[in-house]
Amino acid sequence: MAPPFLSFILLFLINAAALTSAQGPPSPGYYPSSKIRSMGFDQGYRNLWGPQHQNEDQGGLSIWLDRSSGSGFKSVRPYGSGYFGAAIKVQSGYTAGVITSFYLSNNEQHQTDHDEIDIEFLGTTPDKPYVLQTNVWTKGSGDGNRLIGREHRFNLWFDPTHDYHNYAMVYNPTEIIFLVDDVPIRRYPRKSDATFPLRPMWVYGSIWDASSWATENGKYKADYNYQPFIGRYKDFKVGPGSAASPSSTTGLSRQQYTAMDWVQRNYKVYDYCTDSKRDHSQTPEC
Repeated sequence: MAPPFLSFILLFLINAAALTSAQGPPSPGYYPSSKIRSMGFDQGYRNLWGPQHQNEDQGGLSIWLDRSSGSGFKSVRPYGSGYFGAAIKVQSGYTAGVITSFYLSNNEQHQTDHDEIDIEFLGTTPDKPYVLQTNVWTKGSGDGNRLIGREHRFNLWFDPTHDYHNYAMVYNPTEIIFLVDDVPIRRYPRKSDATFPLRPMWVYGSIWDASSWATENGKYKADYNYQPFIGRYKDFKVGPGSAASPSSTTGLSRQQYTAMDWVQRNYKVYDYCTDSKRDHSQTPEC
């Protein structure tokens, strides 16, 4: 048995670590969402599919999935770079198999070799937290039968069903940065042209049934006894590709890197680069 004083120190360290985690990440020191003016849905987006499963209200948008259909939307124009954000609130309860997404893509223009940058909420069962998946597809790596994803998955330090939170992607010629409430959670740098999307993309959002893989590799499926499944979006933002950086160039500050490191140490649950089952000859950036 450990001496009493040693047991006390261990208990203190455990409680301190738990408290730090519960308090959320350290400040990134810079808040790009506060620098960019919000716009209403109809100022920059249009329905893409499932119009009967979409409702606009005071500049925001609700889309839903039921037995008959899901829904999706798309920006009215493409972008070669930029900051793309929205405040999103996802459905609570049983949502297994359901994906609520916000992403960049040119899949309609390049159907067999498209590029894509994803933020996806992977639905879950009531006893487990949502998983936020970030992914990058380049030059057809998401097309056909041989998929080469570049996934990082995270739990979040808050419940994304309780309130709206800001989610954003920054895309420019040197890097892709994913942010949650202005905290960088992932940076994907351009290490080569072959592994980085370089063509203009549109901004999309959707809710759809991905029961074959979304929740624990397809273990749990969408259950339409719990329909409708609703995704809510508001405060859409589009800004420059340098928006994530306090220096008005590209890259992150030291304080932003510190916050990102905290998220990755405490909340990252999957990294394709450390997955021993993957063929890493296909992902040389690792």
